[in-house]
Amino acid sequence: MSKISIFGSGNMGSALKARFEDAGNSVEFIGREDEVKPLGDIVVFAVPYPSVKDIIKKYKAELTGKIIVDITNPLDFNTFDDLVVPADSSATAEIAKELPDSHLLKAFNTTFAAVLANKTVGDNVKPRVLVAGDSESAKEKLIDAVEGSGLDILDAGKLKRARELEAVGLLNISLAAAEKISWSQGFHLYK
Repeated sequence: MSKISIFGSGNMGSALKARFEDAGNSVEFIGREDEVKPLGDIVVFAVPYPSVKDIIKKYKAELTGKIIVDITNPLDFNTFDDLVVPADSSATAEIAKELPDSHLLKAFNTTFAAVLANKTVGDNVKPRVLVAGDSESAKEKLIDAVEGSGLDILDAGKLKRARELEAVGLLNISLAAAEKISWSQGFHLYK
């Protein structure tokens, strides 16, 4: 069991809180107006990518050594048609530069909140979440924290795979925004 701190209590943060609690973890939301306080073993950034900068500024010392799960999709919110990070990087890699002593993971960004909340994608298929990161122990701790939640996690490789996960997230969001798919559907990796 882990103590998990989630920045962001919107649709994604709320769905993740429920899934982590299903797996027996202790979960708290951290709001932007909250005083700085000790954080859990696992910290989730469930906020728009531009908001991460303020979190890091306020909590940099508390984030040191933590497992950070970045679920952001660094979209250009004006067009919903591009990513705002360098083409050879990712939001997670950019965050890792700011938090070099933390263990960055990319996960949940290719899975919509409704899929997480319902624990199904498409025709009642159990959602499979992809996770990328350089720390094998951090990935294992996240996988353990999701065990029993109604989700599967598949290790997608090193942190450099976050770039591809963010591209899939962009495609998923743009298809749903154009009403070509439902927000309760999306990509699923069968194995």
